[in-house]
Amino acid sequence: MVAQLRQSAVKRSLEVALEGEVPCDICTGTKLKALKSCLVCLSSYCETHLERHRTVSGLKRHTLIEPLVNLGGRMCSKHNELMERFCKTDQMCVCHLCYELDHNSHHVVALSEECEEEKSKLASREADLLCMIDERQHKVLELRGSVQLSKEAADNAAADGARVFTVLKQHLETDLSSLTEEIKRQQEIKANHAKGLMEELDREISELTRRNCELKKLSRSDDPLHLLQNSSTLRTVPPIKDWKRVSLHQPSFVGTVARAVACLKETLSRDTMDLLKAELKRVQQYAVDVTLDPSTAHPTLTVSLDGKQVNHSDMDVTLPDNPDRFSTSILVLGRQSFASGSFYYEVEVKGKTKWDLGVASGLANRKGLVTSSPEAGFWTLQLRNGNEYTALADPDILLSVKSRPHRVGVFVDYEEGLVSFHDVDTANIIYSFTGCVFNNRLHPFFSPCFNEGGVNSASLTISPVHEADVL
Repeated sequence: MVAQLRQSAVKRSLEVALEGEVPCDICTGTKLKALKSCLVCLSSYCETHLERHRTVSGLKRHTLIEPLVNLGGRMCSKHNELMERFCKTDQMCVCHLCYELDHNSHHVVALSEECEEEKSKLASREADLLCMIDERQHKVLELRGSVQLSKEAADNAAADGARVFTVLKQHLETDLSSLTEEIKRQQEIKANHAKGLMEELDREISELTRRNCELKKLSRSDDPLHLLQNSSTLRTVPPIKDWKRVSLHQPSFVGTVARAVACLKETLSRDTMDLLKAELKRVQQYAVDVTLDPSTAHPTLTVSLDGKQVNHSDMDVTLPDNPDRFSTSILVLGRQSFASGSFYYEVEVKGKTKWDLGVASGLANRKGLVTSSPEAGFWTLQLRNGNEYTALADPDILLSVKSRPHRVGVFVDYEEGLVSFHDVDTANIIYSFTGCVFNNRLHPFFSPCFNEGGVNSASLTISPVHEADVL
């Protein structure tokens, strides 16, 4: 029986070392499974190569332990003793001599105890990594959906343009091609932007997945020292982007078609109105509910209780000092502000001989004399003398307006840098600020101007938006 047991033990010791098992350091070629590790030689030996430690007198005094991987890295470099404890004070592995001589007043625990605590931390980090992976996978789906919506918007815009330009046949074929290409270019820019974001997300997902696999493998390790020496690196989150605020802006394609029509309106026939109506309907889809903010109104302005009307009175009311209030210029802002996307609102200007409309930056000056210009944070259209329309673009641009609008629509595409003014009655575009750079939130901007002894006493009224309300 003794002979059989010895033969069985030898047979087991001659097994090839598998992944996760300690191999013999002496074997060449195929590594056999180590039977013991020597703390003096700092090597691991299979049954065959262990024989000298059992027969040579000098080697018999060496200390043999159960086989361990990377035995040299487990020995204290100072005392050449096995590191079996962990100093939580200094966050380092120590041997029993280190503990007795240098760390006896520190918080020192067994490696196995610290290993269990570290495994718990690794498990928590694994859950965080899985959550980050899930967030990014959802963002990929969101971006893919945005690309599809962008393509649908481009297709609809191109179709509206094609219906009108087809009537003009060869004379307008070049313009139609240019319009379609511009829409396609904008869509491709968005698609390429989304592709780049998705590729970046894929890279982060791959890196997080790789890190998660390494973390999971390490957290399942039964080797405390190996786990503790490698866990700090894996617990650190790799440099990744915060994707919560990342989204793909949907281009409105409003200015593209409208500006093409404005350039060709001298040669267009009655069918041009169909495109202008479609364009107005498109911007009206971005209608928002705007109300006036009395806390910003100049003291001579009277704002209605519902916040929809404002007019000028000769009486200067004493009001509390308010940093948001315009002190000199006859102006008032809307309560609502916007820092992304598109928005649209309409204002009734019938009966007035003077007014100013547009949008203003939240950082624009409100004290003293205000100069309206894009550089000052104002994108403004104004009426003077009943029929003089001017875009305050610095230098100012005097506009040719055939019919006096009774209702003006203001459309803003924040990302595209577009502010356009529409004559709601005729669907014509009065003027567009393009290539604008917005660095802050935008507020709707109103000025009924002085009442001029009753000549300009009519109110500016924010009107509800009714689609296709065109003559």
